[in-house]
Amino acid sequence: MVGLGNPGTEFVGTRHNAGAEVVRALAERHQGRLKAEKGLRSQVCAVRIGDHPALLAVPQTFMNESGQAVAPLVRRAGIDRPSHPGQSRPASASAPGLANRLIVVHDELDLPSGRVRVKSGGGNAGNNGLKSIESHLHTNDYLRVRIGIGKPPGRQAGADHVLRRPGAAERTLLAVAIQQAADAVEAIIADGLEAAMNRINATD
Repeated sequence: MVGLGNPGTEFVGTRHNAGAEVVRALAERHQGRLKAEKGLRSQVCAVRIGDHPALLAVPQTFMNESGQAVAPLVRRAGIDRPSHPGQSRPASASAPGLANRLIVVHDELDLPSGRVRVKSGGGNAGNNGLKSIESHLHTNDYLRVRIGIGKPPGRQAGADHVLRRPGAAERTLLAVAIQQAADAVEAIIADGLEAAMNRINATD
């Protein structure tokens, strides 16, 4: 499970780092400690979520270069091709465990601030982190937990909007959304994609 963002203290608390905050919340919930691992351009930790092993990761590349971190993470986790619950595999292939699924958590301009949605595959909606991941993995076949940050106000550029820290009211909304997104990841792992989508996507 990968939470996207930008490294460095100057980006802490910005809208673009919402995905990374979800990973940190999950690590705290499950007594994990994120730390650098040789050969990976990420902070990682292995935890158990229920009965399932999970590798949590926060890339230490900039958002636009997320694929440079996700590609070695996929190899580290033993994922040849990202798959999702319900995807069939040849009988000769080893049965995929939940550790062999890729979940990417990221901010989403096309959702109202504070709204959380679960999605499988699809377009990248202009998110440069997703573009980079798809470029390196040569697929968009992975699960996504999307955290709404809303459209920029007025004529503000999208890049400026995502790199700003929200005001107090929006910050409260996003704090709730980060916990809800962590719940969504746990639901995917515990109950599968469809159940998680039915539960999370039905909320306002």
